[in-house]
Amino acid sequence: MTTSITTAVTRNKPDQLPEKDNNTDASTSDSPRVTPISGKTTGPADETVIHPDAGSSDVTAVSAKVEAHIEPAENLVPKAKSATSNKLKTSIPWKRYVVRTAAVIGAIIVWQLCSAYSFNFIISFENIPKPTVVGAQFITLLGTEIFYKHILVSLERILIGFSLATLLGVTAGVLMGRSKIMCDILMPYIEILRPIPAVAWIPLAILMLPTEESSIIYITFLGAFFPIVLNTVHGVEQTEETLVRAARSLGASNFAILRHVILPGALPSIMAGLAIGMGVSWFSLLAGEIISGQYGIGYFTWNSYTLVEYPNIIIGMLVIGGLGTLSTWLVKQASLPALRWQEQQQ
Repeated sequence: MTTSITTAVTRNKPDQLPEKDNNTDASTSDSPRVTPISGKTTGPADETVIHPDAGSSDVTAVSAKVEAHIEPAENLVPKAKSATSNKLKTSIPWKRYVVRTAAVIGAIIVWQLCSAYSFNFIISFENIPKPTVVGAQFITLLGTEIFYKHILVSLERILIGFSLATLLGVTAGVLMGRSKIMCDILMPYIEILRPIPAVAWIPLAILMLPTEESSIIYITFLGAFFPIVLNTVHGVEQTEETLVRAARSLGASNFAILRHVILPGALPSIMAGLAIGMGVSWFSLLAGEIISGQYGIGYFTWNSYTLVEYPNIIIGMLVIGGLGTLSTWLVKQASLPALRWQEQQQ
């Protein structure tokens, strides 16, 4: 028995089916139409009309045609990125580590050749010790207690000065970024004092502060403070005002807006300022240790020059570079948990 598909039922006579109008075109009839679900604009050739007297075989054919145009559900839902793929994108491939290691080894080989043959053209290597001599002296210093004391004293000064610069720099930067009055008050001081080099601050720091240790920490603090405060101001000013208004319309307090909207939006710029400030703080620290310090890796390097201990000069320089690189890397790694939302957006 053939099953008929009806399209309408009359209200006055529910037991009767509507009469078929042969003169009516199929494109203007009231019969239901099934169009392919493909997101494209379909023309008359793409439309399929089910007539009231269609049989079961016709309905089956139409259903198969419709199903052929329906996208599978798994293709409509975007696939979530796994944590492993995110780590692979953020991590540096091993090939790049090989290239970087090869570059360092190449520089050491060039240094060895220039020192061995006393290269003297614009740059003179006649008094520069060979890498083998520097390495042997470095192993000797590792067995002395005074060498570790120089390193620990410098690390302590960096920790104190950088921590103070982070606390005060981020606070001042947020205030200046959110308040025009605070920006007008503090910005002239920052722009006037920022170009002054660390060495020029040493005599005044010795006069103002009671001890040489406090003056060195103060100079270290200044070196890190200015990059941090300027990057914080930039990050706060770049926060979209629409987000702030949206949070305020939902009843958020000023503290909640600061915590959940402004600071997260400004974190990338703040972290960049912290990384820059760490490098500048090492430069400022060494300037203070060279002139007024008694311990520290900067004092060790300058004292080696006055005593004509050339291998120790290079050792001091390399240790400074290694400690600065390590401290900057630690700052960047500490900022990763706070910037996970960037990976989720990507």
